[in-house]
Amino acid sequence: MADSNFFRNSPAEREQLFIMLYKKAFPAVAKYISKMGGSFDEAKDVFQDALVIYYEKLVSASILLHTNEQAYLLGIAKHLWAKKFREDMHYTTLDTYKDDQNFIEREEVHASPAKLLNYLETAGQKCMEILKAFYYDNLPVNEIAGLFGYSGVRSATVQKYKCMEKVRETIKEKSLAYEDFIE
Repeated sequence: MADSNFFRNSPAEREQLFIMLYKKAFPAVAKYISKMGGSFDEAKDVFQDALVIYYEKLVSASILLHTNEQAYLLGIAKHLWAKKFREDMHYTTLDTYKDDQNFIEREEVHASPAKLLNYLETAGQKCMEILKAFYYDNLPVNEIAGLFGYSGVRSATVQKYKCMEKVRETIKEKSLAYEDFIE
């Protein structure tokens, strides 16, 4: 962990610190960026920017870590990725699609309720009921916990997450795409 002696360290020692930070924190950043639709190169860019910000805060002594450095760097990377995503969205215009006849002439597509239901059923009846209560009935998690007999909100949240993971696994196993859910 970097401390006030950081700047008294030799350049080689500082380099070793950054290599250690890279080894400890980059995998989590790369996983997050990938999960959010980014590429490996984008993950490297975001992580480098996060390291620069971290270094600048160390230099200015304006950093007071309440977590470990890995979590701090991941937080910076998440913020940078969200900012990049927002900025990229500002630059997408309808002109981008003017020559795309498929975009202009595309019929409105609707998800097939029967197909969706079929994949949701793979998670089991209780999961279907929990997911329906949360997503369709818009019930708060504390109410879902009471309805389904969970000891608390955390237990109900974990169970809802597990149900969603069952559905995701089914979709992954069958290599399903968006087109598999439309009529």
